[in-house]
Amino acid sequence: MIRRVKGTQDFLDLTLFDFIITTISRHLSRYHFTHITTPIIEHTELFKRSLGQQTDVVSKEMFTLETRSQDDDGMCLRPEATASIARAFVENGIQTTPWKVWTWGPMFRYERPQKGRFREFNQVSMEIIGSASIAQDAHFIKMLDRYFHETLHLNNYAVLINFLGCQQDRDRMKIALTTFLEKNSAIICSTCTERKDKNILRIFDCKNQDCQTLYTKAPYITDFLCDECDSEWKTLQLQLHLLSVSYAHKPTLVRGLDYYQKTVFEFVSNDLGAQNTFCGGGRYDHLIKDLGASQDQPSIGAAIGIERLMLMLELHKDRLALEQLPSLHIIIPLSTEQHALALLLADTLQAADFCVEILLEGDSAKSMMRKANKLGAAYSLIIGSEEQATKTVSVKNMITGEDTHLAQSEVVKFLKK
Repeated sequence: MIRRVKGTQDFLDLTLFDFIITTISRHLSRYHFTHITTPIIEHTELFKRSLGQQTDVVSKEMFTLETRSQDDDGMCLRPEATASIARAFVENGIQTTPWKVWTWGPMFRYERPQKGRFREFNQVSMEIIGSASIAQDAHFIKMLDRYFHETLHLNNYAVLINFLGCQQDRDRMKIALTTFLEKNSAIICSTCTERKDKNILRIFDCKNQDCQTLYTKAPYITDFLCDECDSEWKTLQLQLHLLSVSYAHKPTLVRGLDYYQKTVFEFVSNDLGAQNTFCGGGRYDHLIKDLGASQDQPSIGAAIGIERLMLMLELHKDRLALEQLPSLHIIIPLSTEQHALALLLADTLQAADFCVEILLEGDSAKSMMRKANKLGAAYSLIIGSEEQATKTVSVKNMITGEDTHLAQSEVVKFLKK
């Protein structure tokens, strides 16, 4: 037996998955987002330039592809969608801003599979490209909070936010942080020692508990904000309060990707265990120009992990307005002589929007009735030699057990009634 690739999964019941896609599509349309798609395969350089060479995604987790032509530069399976959407904005010469778009689909990262983490996983990604207003950040976070709380009826989650300031703010903070780390070099782990020299803010992503305990005493970026960024940070907090968004300030939240600045946020839940973030994002004001545009387009975006959201929704599916499967109508021809008639009856019912299954395997009448019951049929429509001769159908209500004998031409009317 050939098994599925490690870190992937088979979806045999897409009820929750489809519910998420349907409801997020409806929700985002109220905020004037347009649904787009981008390729799963992208040039590796796109993510090296946007995410940063020293990020774990680029340095450790990319699925790169071997190409047949030496003229092709490196290609990979996309690890996230923000860079792809930004590339689409630049390449297609989008002029109207803000450009509010969303997409969903599979992403790929070579990570150790565990609860809520897969090597092929699905995300909903949404971006607003071309809006510098800090009020847009508050509106964006409220949009997500409303979806999770009011549409999905989730309660056991928290909103964490931080403010990374501008480049000058981070340069000042990095000097103080470097001094702090050098004083505590004997305590920090080897990964943080390496990050100190290559991408110092990423130390806050460290999973080592000793490091995390130490970093509660580290200098934080919000202590180094310039007047303009400090004003924006205070405005963001005020507007979230006015919009009734409950949040906590997490000074060590940096999101781990190089393009983020100013606002960053995460939605986290204790229902998910160690991998507790199910939605995260933030502002990226210089990514568009970094990817070749003639000018910067201040932007904000976020991604929702569909698999992690499904884990949370499984706990209270009874509170969701999940789409109900249509009632099943099973046609039972008692012999091969009735197969053609069964096909015609099925075609008539399906044209009238009924869900229909035909049992054509030639089992006994008793066996086929058992199968109809097992499949959860609402009605069984039986056609034997007598029904064929008289152009009738025997209809059995599988719930009440009531039998009805009627003309074939009356079946649709009877079932609709």
